[in-house]
Amino acid sequence: MPILIRQDDGPIARLTLNAPEKLNALSDEMLAALQSEFDALRENRNIRVVILAGTGKAFCAGHDLKEMQQGRQAEDGGRAYFADLFSRCARVMTAIRDLPQPVIARPHGIATAAGCQMVASCDMAVAAEGTRFGVNGVNIGLFCSTPMVALSRNVPRKQAFEMLTTGAFIDTDRALAVGLINRAVPQDMLDTATDELAQTVADKLGTAVKIGKQAFYKQLEMPVDEAYDYTGSVMVENMLDRDTAEGIAAFIEKRAPGWTQ
Repeated sequence: MPILIRQDDGPIARLTLNAPEKLNALSDEMLAALQSEFDALRENRNIRVVILAGTGKAFCAGHDLKEMQQGRQAEDGGRAYFADLFSRCARVMTAIRDLPQPVIARPHGIATAAGCQMVASCDMAVAAEGTRFGVNGVNIGLFCSTPMVALSRNVPRKQAFEMLTTGAFIDTDRALAVGLINRAVPQDMLDTATDELAQTVADKLGTAVKIGKQAFYKQLEMPVDEAYDYTGSVMVENMLDRDTAEGIAAFIEKRAPGWTQ
């Protein structure tokens, strides 16, 4: 079986991490497979939503520590390997944000270190009740500095800093309260709840969601006045889309829109 499984269901693509014996660790092979699929999805206009899931007992336990230890055996102590590893991982995480399609994480079991980073990097997350989230590297002497980037942009800073410095897990109730996930549902309802959210988004005008996702992340990095100027210009372009005009007309006329995209 491939290390990453892709299944398309109409406008929804499901990517499933498939290395359960390693708790779906982000090995070199897994990172390469994810990057390849994200690159392909970026160009696929038929896919409107992506779901990111995992097989086995856990969503993702972070980097493959055994593989990292092997990288340490190089003459430079692993400096070049580690720099390349964290650069490749960062590209995968930013690829999630840069995809035109919204990405929904579907965590279960545990999502720790770079696995928690991946949940935080996704646009939304629906978790199985009982899932534990952590950035636990500090427990083995490795501060989760790169996972911190996504985590600190999802949850309030004091909660993020506590997770990073204590290495403690949080449960789904806490993850929901601090904004790391959107929903927590019973394990037997996880697929249904995730699919329902994905379908709701997929039913919207694809060009509008694409424009909106790009603008969402870009305006977050701007001062308020600049953000309003930018998003105003985005709305102008959105309004000029003929499918948007059709959507507004359909709403006024109380009928279903006849979108072309």
